[in-house]
Amino acid sequence: MKDSRESYDVIVAGGGNAALCAAITAAEGGARVLVCEAAPQGFRGGNSRHTRNLRTAHDAPTDVLTGSYPEEEYLDDLMRVTAGKTNETLARLAIAESKHVAAWMHGNGVRFQRSLGGTLSLSRTNPFFLGGGKALLNAYYRRAEALGIDVRYDTEVVGLEMEDGFFTAARLRSRGFEDLVEGRALVAAAGGFQANIGWLKEAWGDAAENFLIRGTPYAQGSLLRQLLDHGMAPVGEADQCHAVAIDARAPKFDGGIATRLDCVPFSIVVNREAERFYDEGEDFWPKRYAIWGRLVAGQPEQIAYAILDSRAIPQFMPSIFPPEKSETLEGLAGQLGLDPARLRATVEGFNAACQPGDYDPAAHDGVRTRGLSPDKTNWARPIAEPPFYGYPLRPGITFTYLGVTVGEDAKVAMADGRPAANVWAAGEIMAGNILGQGYLAGIGMTIGTVFGRIAGREAASHVRN
Repeated sequence: MKDSRESYDVIVAGGGNAALCAAITAAEGGARVLVCEAAPQGFRGGNSRHTRNLRTAHDAPTDVLTGSYPEEEYLDDLMRVTAGKTNETLARLAIAESKHVAAWMHGNGVRFQRSLGGTLSLSRTNPFFLGGGKALLNAYYRRAEALGIDVRYDTEVVGLEMEDGFFTAARLRSRGFEDLVEGRALVAAAGGFQANIGWLKEAWGDAAENFLIRGTPYAQGSLLRQLLDHGMAPVGEADQCHAVAIDARAPKFDGGIATRLDCVPFSIVVNREAERFYDEGEDFWPKRYAIWGRLVAGQPEQIAYAILDSRAIPQFMPSIFPPEKSETLEGLAGQLGLDPARLRATVEGFNAACQPGDYDPAAHDGVRTRGLSPDKTNWARPIAEPPFYGYPLRPGITFTYLGVTVGEDAKVAMADGRPAANVWAAGEIMAGNILGQGYLAGIGMTIGTVFGRIAGREAASHVRN
């Protein structure tokens, strides 16, 4: 290891949305900033490059959003999906600040478009990035270059020089070489540990071997481990995460949002025994898709199957991998590796329990079953019109919720409750303060943007003072 004797005002560990928001804000505040991105340039941005939107409160229609989405409704939605497992003070802060982020993002080169229709049901709550997450990141990196921010790719923070919460330098590793760089402030924005299968197994056991990782393989959690080892206060549980049901044929890492399946509300979902295990029609998909990863993870061999008929196929966004297809349920069962008689019995029992009603995929239509355990409470139409279709489902882990505790100023707390002297955190590495469980579509990007800006502002203020 060589000592470069380089020094920066603010060192930002990470290269995704939260990191760039922090870096840009710190640089606008007059700080000399270094961004350390563990991925190579072509894969920069962590999970942010797979994103499409963020969730924002607003009091009136905008150029890309319909209606209004008041702060209290936003908070109510969050409280419902987390079952109240959230730091309400930080949640309210993120929601209040979300009203202002779109204008700031636009000022830094990000452009928006109206949401897609159909099962996303987000036209009122979530502005979509024109060009997706990669376009957003490209805009931020262009802005960073214009501000003179130094960016090092293939560069991981592998060590922290820190004593009693006071950070002085970061040990960086790039292409096998190590370097010690001094810093007057640290912003930790390097994501969770979802790509570290060994760490996942500590929480989930051998079941984690069957998990697919939707995002970057570079999210190994090494910075989080270092912060905890240096006495920072943890938040969240190791087995809590953003976990969705994705196509079981997706790659182990980095399949991204394209591997997500939106068919669940219009299907029945069965396990290896061809038995249903949860209400597929509980709520609109953006409010429930993030529970289905955990549900599938709890099934034998961590796999499940969505079963549909020809009427359901047009109701959701097309999948990247075509579904299995057969003119008979028995033929479909054979293609999926299910017992044909059991699948037919489950489908026939479901069909017999379906109640009449006015089917409406855009509303809670109350078209339900009766007498099943569990019942399906919305969008329950008989699966009766061939051809029949099936998708295999696996748990797709997006990011983990175990992280570091922060305050309203995004400063990391020590285990004894004191704030660290000069360490801030933003993004997935602190999202567990707000997401104790569950998820709300787009809120991860909101947390990263809001707390990235706060962390950058506070770090730059610390350096000036």
